This record gives sequence, structure tokens and C-alpha cells, in this order.
Amino acid sequence: MNFLEELQWRGMIHQMTPGTDALLQDGMITGYIGFDPTAPSLTIGNYVQIMLLRLFQDAGHRPIILMGGATGRIGDPSGKDKERELKSYDELDHNLEFQSRQFARFLDFEGPNAAIIVNNLDFYRDMNVLDFLRQVGKTLTVNYMSSKDSVKKRLETGLSFTEFSYQLLQAYDFQCLYTQHDCRLQMVGSDQWGNITSGTEFIRRNVDGKAHAVTTPLLTKADGSKFGKSERGNIWLSPELTSPYQFFQFWLKADDADLRNYIRYFSLRPREEMQALLDRVDEDPISVKAQLAEELTVRVHSRAAYESVLSVSELLFNKKANRDTLLGLDETSLATVAQEIPSFQIERDQLAAGINIVDLLAEHTSIQSSKGEARRSIKGNAIAVNKEKIKDHEYRVDATALLHGKYLMVENGRKNKFIIVTQ
Repeated sequence: MNFLEELQWRGMIHQMTPGTDALLQDGMITGYIGFDPTAPSLTIGNYVQIMLLRLFQDAGHRPIILMGGATGRIGDPSGKDKERELKSYDELDHNLEFQSRQFARFLDFEGPNAAIIVNNLDFYRDMNVLDFLRQVGKTLTVNYMSSKDSVKKRLETGLSFTEFSYQLLQAYDFQCLYTQHDCRLQMVGSDQWGNITSGTEFIRRNVDGKAHAVTTPLLTKADGSKFGKSERGNIWLSPELTSPYQFFQFWLKADDADLRNYIRYFSLRPREEMQALLDRVDEDPISVKAQLAEELTVRVHSRAAYESVLSVSELLFNKKANRDTLLGLDETSLATVAQEIPSFQIERDQLAAGINIVDLLAEHTSIQSSKGEARRSIKGNAIAVNKEKIKDHEYRVDATALLHGKYLMVENGRKNKFIIVTQ
């Protein structure tokens, strides 16, 4: 696979330095992308850059993941209209360790072009402030640095020296990777162009070398909003922060106008299969979204997680879902269900002696507004506990009914589903 030709077909090239195409035809080269560990997990916003590294590696090149153990402590001013709130060192170290493990799902760390993870804190750990000012700070003028968009946009609202210096650190990172790993290419989003070209300038001035850069367009939604967020906030690549079901639903609910971009940016299907999906977007967008959602859920989480997503979807949306459907869900899937439908919490000890169904509906939860309404619903055959209809208003629910010792599903008619979670 020709890396640049593949990016061009996918619409993933915004800018690149002259000579980059020739460099990439010169056998296996090493390139990098930096990730600052300021968040507890990678997000699908990061996944654009992860895809760049994956396509780069699939084309036979060696990717470096540069974790910002140092730059994360400073704060990148790019795209921000105010100063970032600095994270504690402990939080950054924890995030870095967790994110480093996440990359194992997406890149190959064995073989002739095995991926490498580097922590840029190693470049600065033994450097004092005077060494930094002499070795790094003398390379670029304030005029040169101030001309970059990431700086110019902040001069009126205010920019600390701390964030102003971020450009120097990112540029020196590139120089260190160039000298230590023969890394000659940096890849990143288009908002980082100024920082990247500062890095190529470092390499030219300080080590008389030639380095290159490629940027991708910033991916936004058709409505202009930031990609990677939902009404619930960030879409994380960690199942603890965004469940596989919520991850799947993000792609399923995507705007039809965004679908072509999402296929080109994120699918790893053979090109002819991707083109077939692209050709069907207008006539059958729902099916195309389902196929993309399946591909990405399996890749980011697992095939088992995807199967669990299907089970949860069947329970929530299939009118033919029965008791076997419910009993077939594992504890993780039931926890997902509890996030998607109204839920109530009660103490497990309260179920030890059993709770009258009418009291459960009207007093221990607000499934019904009154005991009278609860009795009428039972009489009308509307109430089910764990998919079994309740016909007697004297029925008692006890701990033996709990699924996985924790969950109880209650339905009031076909559409109103609730989960009771015991503590």
C-alpha cells in the first residue's frame, strides 16, 4: 500500500512538506504522532490519529507513539481560547500508563516495523532550566514563534509563558526522535502545522537534517460541531467510560451526511468493500451505519462485546424479546441496560424478606404514582418482573429474583422498561 496515495483516496491529507512523497518511497521510514495524556482514556477524537499510524504501519513503515509525559504537564494552546487547567503529575502518569496499554489493540508491536512507544519526559528528565534555555530556547526567535496561529489567536486573550513554551517542547521532541530513532516524519491534525514546522526547523538548524510533516484535516460533523462527542459528552475508547453499547449507538446515530467521511477515515475494509459501502450510503444509510458500527465496535472492543451489544439491543427494542433473552445477558450487559433505561436503587437487604409488588412499584420506586394505580396495572396484566407477568397484587419480590444477584427488570406495558439495581 502506498501510504500517501491511500491518504489521498481517503481525503486525509491537508498539508505536507515538499519532498514527503519522495521520502516515503525510500523504503521503510519511521514516523510519529504525539499524544498528551491529559484525559483518562483515548477518545474517538484520537482515533483519527490512531488510524494514521495504523495505515502508516500497514504501508510497511515504523510508527512511534510519543506519549507526552512532559508536554502534558505544560498544556497545548492550539485550538484553545483560554489557559488550560494543569493536571497533577500523578493523574498524568496514570493516564499515560492506561493510554499506552490501549494502543496495544490498534497497532502491531512485533515484527520488522513494530510500533514503539516513547515518553517525551525522558528527553527532559535530566535537563535543568538553564540547559533548556541554552539548548532549546535559543533555536527559535520570539518573532518566529509568535507568527504561528496557535500563538497569534491567544495574544489578545492572554497566553502564559508556560503554554508559549509548548511549541519549543514539541519541536525539540521531533529533534530527539530524529537523532535517537531516525524518525523523519511527523503526522498530526492540521491545527498542529505550526508546531510541526517548528520541529523541522529545529532539525535543520541544530543537526543539519531534513525532516517532513503530514497533517490531516480536522474532522468535524456536518452540523459544524466537534467530532468525537455525543449528547453525553466524549466517546471514549475505554468500556468503563463509554460502554460498547453506547459506542455502537454513536455510529448508528451518525448523521447521514457524515457517513462517507466516517467510512473513509475509520474503515479498514479492502478498498473495493469500502467503495461498495460508499455507493450505498444514499439508498441504504441505516444498513451502512450498522456495518461500520459493527466493524469499529469489534476492533475497539471485541467480537464478544459486539455480541453483547446485539443482545442489549434486542432486549430494549425487539418486541419479541422474552425471558430467555433477559436471562442470557451477562452482568456487564445488564449494567449497560441500567444506563439506557430508567433505573432505581434499593438496598439488597430490603429484599431479604420480600417486598410486596404494589409497594415496590409505588413506594420503593416511582414506577407507579400510587398503590391504586399499581393495582390497576397488575389487574390489567401490564406489569412484568423479569419478563414474567404478575397477576396477583399480593405477589412478593425477594432476593431470589435478582439477576446476577443485583438486577431486577420491571416492565409496565410494552414500552415502559425499568431496572432496579440493588446495593
